[in-house]
Amino acid sequence: MAYKYAIALTGSIATGKSTVASLLSLNGMRVIDADTISHEILDNSVEWVRETFGEEYIRLSKVDRAKLGEFIFSNVEAKKTLEDFLHPKIRDEIVKRSEKQDRLKFPYLIDIPLFFENSNYNIKDSVVVYTPTNIQLERFMKRNGYTREESLKRIATQFPIEDKKEKATWVIDNSKDLKHLQNECEKFVDIIKEKYL
Repeated sequence: MAYKYAIALTGSIATGKSTVASLLSLNGMRVIDADTISHEILDNSVEWVRETFGEEYIRLSKVDRAKLGEFIFSNVEAKKTLEDFLHPKIRDEIVKRSEKQDRLKFPYLIDIPLFFENSNYNIKDSVVVYTPTNIQLERFMKRNGYTREESLKRIATQFPIEDKKEKATWVIDNSKDLKHLQNECEKFVDIIKEKYL
């Protein structure tokens, strides 16, 4: 059975989840990354993307993820089509990798951006990377170069970060600098080790 030792790692756009995933793996935690899996699947689905969305989303025989992303975020129907295609495949691959990790009988993380939104994963414990909304918006605009309006639209496609914080088993606070975040990650790893060793 998958997910026996899994902890869902989640957050929202621009809360620093990827940085936390890297820091936690540097601290010895194993991470299964749903985004990486989704990119692999998309990269192997060039023909499907061409047939479904058109030639303009293919560049140099690869899926132009940035262009497709822009289109998907502004088109509810296209977003659903892509998700219906990708999500079952992502889930199957995560289950496969999770069963492998479970054999080691020690907690590992599954980095799932939309863990609370989709309820697709029967994982009991979760850790949320938390950043207050105003800082999240600021970071997102800076990182992606979007307008305030466009950024708010992207952020609104996910559950509010405050709601996720409430639902989480643990919270890693990313509202300050990198040093603070490193401490938060180390504290979290200590909690996990204490609980399971």
